[in-house]
Amino acid sequence: MDRLMALIAFLAMLAFLGILVVEVQRIDLSLVAVLVIGFVAYDLYVSTAPEHKKGRH
Repeated sequence: MDRLMALIAFLAMLAFLGILVVEVQRIDLSLVAVLVIGFVAYDLYVSTAPEHKKGRH
């Protein structure tokens, strides 16, 4: 259930930033949006990875 909620939140963030980038059409905003999406994707992966992939035993 946690993974599903995290995925829904990620998709909502992606939709929001996608609409923002399409409507504003600025290169600097697009670069920041890509950076934010990368950070969110990394956090999603680290937060929802199985315990054996987190490096904890």
